[in-house]
Amino acid sequence: MQAYYDARETASAPQREQELFARLPAVLAAAQAGAPAIARQLQGVDLNSLTSRQALARIPVLRKSELLQIQHTARLAQPAMQGEAERVRVFGGVSTVGWGAARRVFASPGPIYEPESARTDYWGFARALHAAGVRAGDLVHNCFSYHFTPAGSMMETAAHALGCTVFPGGVGQTEQQVRTMADLAPQAYTGTPSFLRIILEKADEMGVALPALRCALFSGEAYPPSLQAWFQARGIQGFQAYGSADLGMIAFETEARAGLVLNEDLIVEIVRPGTGQPVPDGEVGEVVVTTFNPDYPLVRFGTGDLSALMPGESPCGRTNGRIRGWLGRADQTTKVRGMFVHPEQIAQVLVRHPQISRARLVVSGEMGHDIMTLKVESGDDLDLASVADTVRDQTKLRAVVDRVLAGTLPNDGKVIEDIRRYD
Repeated sequence: MQAYYDARETASAPQREQELFARLPAVLAAAQAGAPAIARQLQGVDLNSLTSRQALARIPVLRKSELLQIQHTARLAQPAMQGEAERVRVFGGVSTVGWGAARRVFASPGPIYEPESARTDYWGFARALHAAGVRAGDLVHNCFSYHFTPAGSMMETAAHALGCTVFPGGVGQTEQQVRTMADLAPQAYTGTPSFLRIILEKADEMGVALPALRCALFSGEAYPPSLQAWFQARGIQGFQAYGSADLGMIAFETEARAGLVLNEDLIVEIVRPGTGQPVPDGEVGEVVVTTFNPDYPLVRFGTGDLSALMPGESPCGRTNGRIRGWLGRADQTTKVRGMFVHPEQIAQVLVRHPQISRARLVVSGEMGHDIMTLKVESGDDLDLASVADTVRDQTKLRAVVDRVLAGTLPNDGKVIEDIRRYD
């Protein structure tokens, strides 16, 4: 499976760094010209001076919460229009493409709106699929969602770039997933690891064999060694990739199983949370990314995710830097069943139900069985079913609502508490 996606994966580190920073000024100049919000972020910066990471670190970090506010403010500032004004209104001046040039637009929780243009492998996941063993002519059974968020399109466009055919399985309908896999015999799966396990367990229950499935690319959830071994025992080599709806693929796992190798078309920094200051290699900090995407040119974008750079090169022969993977959130935002849940969404639940004096969302369970429980302090007049509906409306996820006695919840400012275990 060793063949590399392209020659860049084995380029020397100095060569890669030189090429990235040689490309950067032109990319940022185009961003200044077409994306007003990025132009404001780069105000006063001499683009030709950005020849190193030290120079890049002088640009302020744009964090996800700020992007959310920029877009929200732009939409409040003016009515729907046409042309460039509408592009600025919808995307907050961060995108250089609007309706027409953007083939699709997605809505991530918040909401934050992201464009997708017609560029081949727009989200950059083809490299990760290739490392997972997917090859031209394969059939990929894609069980990421195709609505609202871009996960389904991320994998589909990557598979098409490799010359694969895609079955858009989406989420749910487990028995139909099994029957379709039995009929079509896909070689590859994309989706969350927990859902593939559910499908395979359902196949066992139905007495259906799925011998053609040999590889998988997972994202959206933790992928612990125990689950890796579970798939390997069934003849499936599963690998993970780390990305976001804003940036696409950031890093991917290889056969070395030694951290996640960074994408070739990004500059990735690890900074001290809440600052723009890079931390020493090996220290845990926030993942900050500068993308070379000309359509959505995010500069020093703070993902809110925690990780750490690893020393040395991967044993697989790829020479780019590596990160340890997803190590949590710099804020309280939590990923549940592949979807981010933000403290702001829980705040909106309280706005709709003023009887609640204090609330805390507790995320519990085991791999593949995430449970959300919203604990609320309120009087007996609160309609718990109505609150549950509001949580689902805000997060697109189901939750149990549990009324607790006044004064039960700690007064520590925490809105979301993640107590899941991944043994």
